[in-house]
Amino acid sequence: MPSLSCRVSDKLTPKQTPQTPLQPSNSASASALGLLKFNGSSFTTLSKLDPVFTLMKRRLENYTEQRSEVIGSAGNRKHILLLATTRTGSSFVGEFFNQQGDNMFYLFEPLWHVERSLTLESGGTNATAAARAYREVLQGLFLCDFTPLESFIDPLPVDHVTSALFRRESSSSLCEESVCSPFVKKVFERYHCRTRKCGPLNLTTASESCQQKEHRAIKSVRVRQLETLRPLAEDPRLDIKFIQLVRDPRAVLASRMVAFSAKYNNWKKWAVDGDVPIDDDEVRKLKGNCDNIRLSAEVGLRQPSWLRRRYMLVRYEDIARFPMRKAAEMYKFTGIPFTPQVKDWVLKNTQASNEASGVYSTQKNSSEQVEKWRFGIPYKLAQVVQRVCGPTMKLFGYKFVNSEAMLTDKSISLIEEKIFIQNFS
Repeated sequence: MPSLSCRVSDKLTPKQTPQTPLQPSNSASASALGLLKFNGSSFTTLSKLDPVFTLMKRRLENYTEQRSEVIGSAGNRKHILLLATTRTGSSFVGEFFNQQGDNMFYLFEPLWHVERSLTLESGGTNATAAARAYREVLQGLFLCDFTPLESFIDPLPVDHVTSALFRRESSSSLCEESVCSPFVKKVFERYHCRTRKCGPLNLTTASESCQQKEHRAIKSVRVRQLETLRPLAEDPRLDIKFIQLVRDPRAVLASRMVAFSAKYNNWKKWAVDGDVPIDDDEVRKLKGNCDNIRLSAEVGLRQPSWLRRRYMLVRYEDIARFPMRKAAEMYKFTGIPFTPQVKDWVLKNTQASNEASGVYSTQKNSSEQVEKWRFGIPYKLAQVVQRVCGPTMKLFGYKFVNSEAMLTDKSISLIEEKIFIQNFS
């Protein structure tokens, strides 16, 4: 079996496309530009006598023209990457962009396929290989190229057609009429469109639809470090904005113990009948997650040149308490108009009934959701989180509790009023 790194490299071999014009070397560019400075008669003579020069001139002109088109289009088209971890409200916040309408191409967790593929092959995810794979797939998708993603989908698409794209139904762009292929009998689609009866997804058609949209947004809970995405920020074909969504890690743990119950048996056992071994793998994993979130936020809040005006930090608690205000701020940050369609969705889905607020629902009575976790996690588990995630909690403005009574006293807010860097212009 080939090594993991070889497999990733094979899958992600760059392909020259019209979106990646041939770039002449610096010396070749300089030579050609120097020759172009000749007067008209000399230029004409050279063109007639030297077909190599003519070819170089044509390539240079094409490169310059394509480069101008790329930069011009990047100035109008926005690319948004919503970064989060599981159980931070990212599905709910992702709908702020999914509901934008006909000018937005939105994808829900496309990196699920990448993580699953790399994990199944190696028995674990190599951080370096995964980071590169995530970046290359994201870059392709933002450019409406599904080819890098296709090689991670299992089973492999046939003629760019798949019935296995993860959570297709969560992207309105992949279920609209222009992308909805005829229904095929006896073809099982686990993630079938809810709005209409569609057949397997034709990724070529999806790519064409993507190219026609004015803006593109992707939600992902799988990127570990913001720094690994720097090449995306520096790609002149993209005008990318990163929105990092965070949540109180105590609330995240409480939510995961419910949503992913089988994976959190140790935590449930510790909650009932024992002290938490601080050196347990599960506790170390929790600490690692908190550290990754904090390190990414520290990079973003520092505003290095490659992230200037490209990074926004948002707390789930602020969105839940002030959904319309925070949605408007996110749209202002991205430079995309905040449409009435999105406003209507936010209003409707932040005042939902209890019946609609299931574990995976995007309909929430958002103000109630903020405090709910405080009654679902024992004090001793909250203490463990505070111990291993303390620096992360302090950075994001989450207050520590020092007793069971304080944890469950809703009159005591555990959220500091904090304004993070707001640089939209």
